Amino acid sequence: MEERDQQADGSPTEAPSAPMRARILNQLPVAVTFFGRDQRLAMANAAAASVVARSEASLLGLLPGEVEPGVVVQGGAGLADAIDRVMRTGEAESYETYLLLVGSKHVWQAMLTPVRDGAGELLGVSVVTVDTTDQFWARERMAVLDRANTRIGSTLDVGRTAEELAQLATEGFADFVTVDLLAEVLTGDEARSPRARDEIRFLRVAQSSVLEGCPESIVRLGQAHTFDRESAIGRTLLLGEAARYTVDEETLSEWKQRDPDRVHSLRKHRIHSGIVAPLRARGITLGMAMFCRHRTPEPFGDSDLSLCGELVARAAVCVDNARRYTRERATALALQRSLLPSRSAPQRAVEVTSRYVPSTVGAGIGGDWFDVIPLSGARVALVVGDVVGHGIHASATMGRLRTAVRALAEVDLAPEELLTQLDDLVMKLDREEEAGAAGTASVAGATCLYAVYDPISCSCTMARAGHPEPVLARPHEYPEKLALPAGPALGAGGAPFEAARFELPEGSRLALYTDGLLAAPGPDADASLAELCHLLAPPEVSLDRTCDTVMSALVPERPVDDVAFVLARTRRLDQENHASWDLAADPAVVVEARRRAAGQLEAWGLGDAVLTTELVVSELVTNAIRYGGPPITLRLIRDLALVCEVSDGSSTAPHLRRARMYDEGGRGLLLVASVTERWGTRYSGNGKTIWAQLPLSGATDTDVS
Repeated sequence: MEERDQQADGSPTEAPSAPMRARILNQLPVAVTFFGRDQRLAMANAAAASVVARSEASLLGLLPGEVEPGVVVQGGAGLADAIDRVMRTGEAESYETYLLLVGSKHVWQAMLTPVRDGAGELLGVSVVTVDTTDQFWARERMAVLDRANTRIGSTLDVGRTAEELAQLATEGFADFVTVDLLAEVLTGDEARSPRARDEIRFLRVAQSSVLEGCPESIVRLGQAHTFDRESAIGRTLLLGEAARYTVDEETLSEWKQRDPDRVHSLRKHRIHSGIVAPLRARGITLGMAMFCRHRTPEPFGDSDLSLCGELVARAAVCVDNARRYTRERATALALQRSLLPSRSAPQRAVEVTSRYVPSTVGAGIGGDWFDVIPLSGARVALVVGDVVGHGIHASATMGRLRTAVRALAEVDLAPEELLTQLDDLVMKLDREEEAGAAGTASVAGATCLYAVYDPISCSCTMARAGHPEPVLARPHEYPEKLALPAGPALGAGGAPFEAARFELPEGSRLALYTDGLLAAPGPDADASLAELCHLLAPPEVSLDRTCDTVMSALVPERPVDDVAFVLARTRRLDQENHASWDLAADPAVVVEARRRAAGQLEAWGLGDAVLTTELVVSELVTNAIRYGGPPITLRLIRDLALVCEVSDGSSTAPHLRRARMYDEGGRGLLLVASVTERWGTRYSGNGKTIWAQLPLSGATDTDVS
């Protein structure tokens, strides 16, 4: 049995008549229209007519987009195409269009459905539209904020972050945007609250416009300017919340008394609506962003104010992160530079110059370092190293390693022995770090190259721990990378360190560097090494000029890693500045040793030093004969100081001791230490050398820039 709809009293429900259906359609709150085969409007209900504020009869026969002047339908042609597709395919389709009325903007979601007669013949297309303005602008705001997540804060640069905010805002909803930051934010310092200031001082950091270039502004990029606390902008900053302003004549008249220049600029560019939003992070005001409209006719609304608030809040976090990074980087850089040598120590063995360039991107300042250490016997040590990691911890670790190398160099260890001791120290430090606070970076993995040059023999002994090999340019020869035995990085353990000895004729140039020099983006390391050799080839160029040429060619403007570069030109200590004698292991030879030393000093014009030198020679030669063994050699060196050396074949370590009152011996080294500037011992494969350094009156330091 066929079922029928029933009313509440049980009687059958009658189907609505055609006039009833027309009334139902006309009273629907949803806009419904019908377009015939010619795509002209054949029917529209009251809701559709009210959208464009016209009567239903006046809409009949219109094509999509044909409405009265003052009303524009964006995408009308697209709607016609959509209707045409539905009529051709017979399939329903969804379509979104914009309707801009005077003083308002609406977005409509339309559902296009084909209409057929009883025989299935297509009669036209019905269009049911729903106002989705709120949902549309919510999606637009989310899209802007989504773009902000990826585009704002792409670097840890305060100025660049401000530029990204300004550019994104002009692409989305504003015609002109300015970003001003408190002056201390740019240096990484903590910003003071605007409440603690009589005037609020800013620096213009970024601005962007929809026009070609920016409108002429009373404040230029980089210029400082102020806001009065009682001005509209000043009050907004004190409240710490974004505020919307309608820029009409009444408002301009109110502002003119306090800020006539800005009022003139607002009138000139016909700015009619604005939003001022403070940049606040962690409860601190860092600056402000101003959003203006002068080309877009609609003023900012509440949704725009909400969007600006969210956008600026996200940008403020990025600015604060960049500010804190700037402060940490400045601290690490100051620490790094304070731990690096400000000038080379006095020595005549080599002419040396150096460059250090910190990283400007990535994780921050690294731990690259170098040093030039004068050694006994007129020798000099050249050191370059690199610490794993970045930031203050890397700088502090670098300082510890540099201090350790200097301490080990003072005891005149051979390069391979020095690196062995440094390796043990790094492993000990690493164990201490692991046992300490969680999250502390490892010390292991640091690299080091240690080279000792002797200007008397013109030889250089080197060893490396995981560090790149140096480049040597001998006179009249093309530069080459030296083949040094590979050693493990410090703290890695494993293979022992090995040294290699090279002859360096006078005038040779030795280039030491960290891996950042050859790790620049672009060419591979081999190509960079070849370029370095090419740049070092011209022999007549000064070291400073060569350094500048190398750095400008191989180091990018914004290096991703620190770069340390040391360039040394070797010198030779002439024969007339040193003398040596082989001595027999006989106490009687002490007198002859004193006589020869005195004669050499007289020949050098150092008669004032004869008495002290004779005492030193007597004690050192006597100790070598009594406690050491052959061969025994006495050598005098005239450099920045007068150096007296006695070598013997024994490895017995001498040491100072305090002799008792009636002891016959034990005072020799004590006497030597009391009449000289410094003294010490260095060991070799053939025994040891005890040396003592006496001041040389009239000696002057060589320029070692």
